[in-house]
Amino acid sequence: MKKWLIRLILIVLGLPMLALLVIGALYLLSNRTNGRLESAGETRRYLLYVPESYDPTTPTPLVITIHGFAQWPAHQMQITRWNELADQHGLIVVYPSGTGFPRRWRISGAPGSENDPMLEVSFISALIDQLSNEYNIDPRRIYANGLSNGGGMSFTLACLLSERIAAIGGVSGAYLLPWEACSPARAVPAVIFHGTGDKIVPYLGGPSHAFDIPFPNIPEWVDALAQHNGCTGEAIELPANEGVSGVQYTDCAADVIFYTIAGGGHSWPGGEPIPEWIVGPTTQAIDATQVMWEFFMRHPMGQAGE
Repeated sequence: MKKWLIRLILIVLGLPMLALLVIGALYLLSNRTNGRLESAGETRRYLLYVPESYDPTTPTPLVITIHGFAQWPAHQMQITRWNELADQHGLIVVYPSGTGFPRRWRISGAPGSENDPMLEVSFISALIDQLSNEYNIDPRRIYANGLSNGGGMSFTLACLLSERIAAIGGVSGAYLLPWEACSPARAVPAVIFHGTGDKIVPYLGGPSHAFDIPFPNIPEWVDALAQHNGCTGEAIELPANEGVSGVQYTDCAADVIFYTIAGGGHSWPGGEPIPEWIVGPTTQAIDATQVMWEFFMRHPMGQAGE
């Protein structure tokens, strides 16, 4: 009887430990990376995807796609499906990892502070250097895009690393870098996506239920971006499709296109849906990854109307 009691106690005590081990294994798997470097005294990590068709004799585009707050590189890879386009078009994709816990990108801190955006910019620049040393990266075709906090990071790169980033894309972006801190060496083309039903980074700005942060009004922010990019013509409406409308600004030093997803949540359009109760609806009426890539292909560095 005592032996059975001891076994029962061991089983009861062992189940929580087993659960912790399983959770830990799943965490390590989901947070996997395959590269690292040192930047600003920090060890930074990334997840790299190189298609089998890669030819070291051919200059190859590089797409940097950046996860959101409390997310991770493998999650960004899963929801955006950039690897599929890499296989189709022969581009290299890298998913850099943010810092801290939960993972985040420092995009709104004061210069010289522990949250100075230049810490992140330096990491991405060092990442470009490292990959350029290992692969035949085309310096005229390096692009950045991201979701939420990662979208804000992409904009930060357009402001502070414009000499290396040919064009950017933002989805449900938290664009928190002040305009007075945005001093690009050149205007950077941008394609932006945002849902009117986004409850995490509200379409019309202000704080959300998730963050007590004064997010910008997105249509007004895109207008300011267009002005920043030297757009002087009218905004032309693009053909609408199943709740997705778009405008293209004209007569720009660097092109700006803005897609609004009616009722869309805090998610990647056309990507793998995140549970709706967490982020809201994910439209499949437009594929942000495909649209971004088409936009990027039209905007290598140095192109007229960049």
